[in-house]
Amino acid sequence: MSKIIHVVGAVIENEKNEILCALRSPTMSLPNLWEFPGGKIETGEKPEDTLVREIQEELGCVIEVYEKIEDINHEYPFAIIHLITFKTKVVDGIPQAKEHAKIEWVPLEKLSLLEWAPADVPTINKLLGIQI
Repeated sequence: MSKIIHVVGAVIENEKNEILCALRSPTMSLPNLWEFPGGKIETGEKPEDTLVREIQEELGCVIEVYEKIEDINHEYPFAIIHLITFKTKVVDGIPQAKEHAKIEWVPLEKLSLLEWAPADVPTINKLLGIQI
């Protein structure tokens, strides 16, 4: 049986209705695919706390976490990813790509033009109001 990895993703929105998208580096698993920044939930950690910590580490800024957007399981060949995404916004600092190849602010309606990691697709569909 595959191991389950519990992760969180931040849908960071700015005042122009753009979403912060992060491109996985060529050395990461799922290289060169876009994702919502975030990371693994540590034992005993609340998902919202994980998100604040991970964004501080990955992007060097502070976010505020709002409502949950999506809660899904996606089976990859290497593991099952249990991903919870939340609506968030930056409250301090300017996001910078520390671990990703690059980060980009993308208008909401153009999100589907990027090549996303499969686990992130249900969140995109929800944001765009696409029913599956």
